[in-house]
Amino acid sequence: MKKGIHPEYIPCKVTCVTSGKEIEVMSVKPELRIDISSFCHPFYTGSDKVVDTAGRVEKFKQRYNLK
Repeated sequence: MKKGIHPEYIPCKVTCVTSGKEIEVMSVKPELRIDISSFCHPFYTGSDKVVDTAGRVEKFKQRYNLK
C-alpha cells in the first residue's frame, strides 16, 4: 500500500436511533447514527408479519394449490 493516501482507520461508535443500542466497530469516522439495525429490524427479531389485505395471500395460495 502507498503511504499517505489512505484514510485513518479508527474505532467507531455506531448508535441505533430506534433501539438505542451501541456497537463498537472500526471505520474512518468516529461516530455513526443509524435509523434501524439488526437489534430492532422485524426480519431479525422474528416479529415480521404478513399483512393480508383483502385476502390476497389466500387467493394466491388457492390459485397455485399451495397450503
